[in-house]
Amino acid sequence: MKFGPVPVAEAAGAILAHSMQLPGQKLRKGLQLDADHIAALQAAEVTEVTVARLEATDMHEDAGADALAQALVPDPGAAGLSLSKAFTGRVNITAKGPGVVSLNQRALVAMNAIDPMITLATVPAYQQMTEGGMVGTVKVISYGVSARDVEKACAVARGALRLRPPVHKTAALIVTDIPGGAGLKGEQAIADRLTALGMQLVDTKLVPHEEAALAEALATVSADMVLILTASATSDAYDVAPQAVRQAGGRVERFGMPVDPGNLLFLGEISNRPVIGLPGCARSPALNGADWVLSRVVCGIEVTGQDIAEMGVGGLLKEIPTRPMPRHSKARG
Repeated sequence: MKFGPVPVAEAAGAILAHSMQLPGQKLRKGLQLDADHIAALQAAEVTEVTVARLEATDMHEDAGADALAQALVPDPGAAGLSLSKAFTGRVNITAKGPGVVSLNQRALVAMNAIDPMITLATVPAYQQMTEGGMVGTVKVISYGVSARDVEKACAVARGALRLRPPVHKTAALIVTDIPGGAGLKGEQAIADRLTALGMQLVDTKLVPHEEAALAEALATVSADMVLILTASATSDAYDVAPQAVRQAGGRVERFGMPVDPGNLLFLGEISNRPVIGLPGCARSPALNGADWVLSRVVCGIEVTGQDIAEMGVGGLLKEIPTRPMPRHSKARG
């Protein structure tokens, strides 16, 4: 692509690089100048304009952006994504419904490394989305880009972006209670989380904070998945709630996560039904580690202990003023 100032008389067919205000009209950047535009510029006594002129090996910014987006998402229906029509070299990629983003990070990095004029910005992997949420945006920065580079970028990034929709539809919430405890406080916040993922909270049980009572409640659940919220924080892998899961015939995959707030989560299953032991912070609608685990599990993505360990990088979600770092006490005299 050739870029720079040219005499107005030689600018026909070129792309206007910068917007210009003329008497009675504005010529916007990106406009392909025709004879009427040239006449208007000359009437305004403009002698020189900055333009871009595509060469035979170039693609227009819009054609390039469209090609890149269609390579990233070859089948929008199957991928759960929508592509906008290219405008000023940009195509926006949005979610058709709730879910989490699945992407091939290595492929997307390779795409962005081919030509600085070819760019894709996305939300992080496994980001929870709602309908219409922006998943990514393709932008061709210059007015034209090498067709060969577009072809290379399309090849490395083909099919690298999709939305994983929910596979579970219903959930049960079992809350344990102690004298003076929180009771069902937080039920609405948890129900709202499920609604955002296209799920329903179909059963809520309040039981004593005892292994046997919780195990009995777990055995009666018929929903697709189970959430447990204990009155007293789960402090060990063999505390009341994890032990109740085992007593009900299930297993515990992981207790504890390096995300704050959210450290005291545990993950397990009973008869192939996912079980998530929620940390106490799940009573609040604020983002916490449980949200990251819940959204993946709801969408049928396996969450291993290693996956949870990796959440620690970027897992400091909030500084809690009411829980400052302990101060060293003054030395005793």
